[in-house]
Amino acid sequence: MKKISLKLVVVTVVFMGFGVATSNAQSKGERPQKPPTFSELLEKMDSDEDGKLAKSEVEGPLKDSFDTVDADEDGFISEEELKKAPKPKGRGKKE
Repeated sequence: MKKISLKLVVVTVVFMGFGVATSNAQSKGERPQKPPTFSELLEKMDSDEDGKLAKSEVEGPLKDSFDTVDADEDGFISEEELKKAPKPKGRGKKE
């Protein structure tokens, strides 16, 4: 009886550890649910603090689509331009 209980405890602990490790690995790979606000982008990227985002200041996907978002082609992204920007295509959802 003692052997069965010990085996049960060991198997339970192993499965729990595997579950926690898998859960942590998956959560690290997830992307945020909502895009950052313009204010959040300014805090992170507006190095000269002029209230606009220049191409030299932005990074990531926003840098790749800068010319599309900069509708008036003045070399800066304003809050209005960001709001009107086409939404990026996400990765296809797995079913």
